[in-house]
Amino acid sequence: MHDEVTAAEHSRTQSRRAAASGWIGSTLEYYDFAIYGTAAALIFPQIFFPEGDPAIAVIASLATYGVGYVARPLGAFILGNLGDRHGRKNVLVMAMLLMGVSTFVVGLLPTYGQVGLLAPLLLVVLRLVQGFAVAGELSGASAMIVEHAPDNKRGFYASFSLQGTQVGSILGTAAFIPLSTLLSDEAFQAWGWRVPFLLSAVVIAAAMIIRMKVRESEVFIEHSKKQPEQTSVWRVFRENGGTVVRAVCMGLANVIGTTVVIFGTAYATQESYGIGMSEETYLWMPVVANIVAIILIPFFGQLSDRIGRRPLMIFGPLSAGVLTFPYLWAVSERNVVLTVVLAVLMFGILYQMWNATFASFFQEMFPTRNRMAGFALSQNIALFLVAMLPSLFAFIAPPGSDSVPLVIGGITLGISMISAVAAWLSKETFDVTTQSLDGEQAPQDQAQDRGRTQNHAQAQRH
Repeated sequence: MHDEVTAAEHSRTQSRRAAASGWIGSTLEYYDFAIYGTAAALIFPQIFFPEGDPAIAVIASLATYGVGYVARPLGAFILGNLGDRHGRKNVLVMAMLLMGVSTFVVGLLPTYGQVGLLAPLLLVVLRLVQGFAVAGELSGASAMIVEHAPDNKRGFYASFSLQGTQVGSILGTAAFIPLSTLLSDEAFQAWGWRVPFLLSAVVIAAAMIIRMKVRESEVFIEHSKKQPEQTSVWRVFRENGGTVVRAVCMGLANVIGTTVVIFGTAYATQESYGIGMSEETYLWMPVVANIVAIILIPFFGQLSDRIGRRPLMIFGPLSAGVLTFPYLWAVSERNVVLTVVLAVLMFGILYQMWNATFASFFQEMFPTRNRMAGFALSQNIALFLVAMLPSLFAFIAPPGSDSVPLVIGGITLGISMISAVAAWLSKETFDVTTQSLDGEQAPQDQAQDRGRTQNHAQAQRH
């Protein structure tokens, strides 16, 4: 009895430690990623691109934001494969180190006025490194959490890694607020914007301390003993190709955050669009939305353990997509109060239904041998596609266009509908046991095989 109690307590400790590690790691990684997105919308058009046509500078700066997602499928391919072969822990440490170093160096880059075209070129290279590194973070962290967590709390525990991403986003955005408020425009453009990037040195030190204390899950260790053969990304597509396609389509729900925060910031604040909202408004607005998200994410994760993943994965993107029209209209009308309210409702509440749930849902859709690679590939292919949208939006509805709310709203809603349909077509997973997750097939594939077996047996009887 004592041994059973000790084992149970050890299991709870590891579950909490894995969740805490996922939370802290995601916070640090997404702080780095968030400050780039904020700077790309607010400051990079002025300092990293040639003077001339401001509309071209906006499109080019948003494109460098999207370039980070170009490297994410490659990072998912390599880091996901390494994580499934050699364990999640070492890959997570490496990812944090790469992210910390590349972000720190961005803060040291010369401007276009100093070195010309070399400045945006170096910016693109470092953004590629960022994208490669972050591709392994959430997939590895959530895999460890799901594999450590009790069966009836996987959604709740996995939600903490997503809560960490929102905390990181808050810190990344908030880091610019005192600098832009207290410094003159000249000082902010000269050196103030660099401070949040240089603070990433903390990530390098924290990476070794945090991640080295987390053990590999028993599920992964036992799987490695039973199946020593090497997994590969090709095996993921061969065995779980349909699952990857559905997960990629569901991942397109990230268009909500891209429309509200990234394109929305450029649309509202860049002089070329002529709206003229205060930059401080668009620095504070994501902070407020993310504070709301931090509060709600564990609740939505726990709710998914009770009613299932699919209802939240369907309702969240659809409802947020519908609100894109009034949100962009409010921006075009310079209605600051309505803009903030709708942004918080869309990004801070409705989108978080999906965001809090997808990590556990995606992890449960893949078996242990393919879990990290399957998750990483699905998530990062989707994010790559979504990350191209801000520049596409700026091209389709350029500065001077009167159709931004209608055109961009329609595209965002259409993409949200694709995500919702993919979730509706997927099998529910919240009530599948850990033993089933560690089986030879993903839960939905097992269900399909059971159906085929039953049909075959009935045919034989007849």
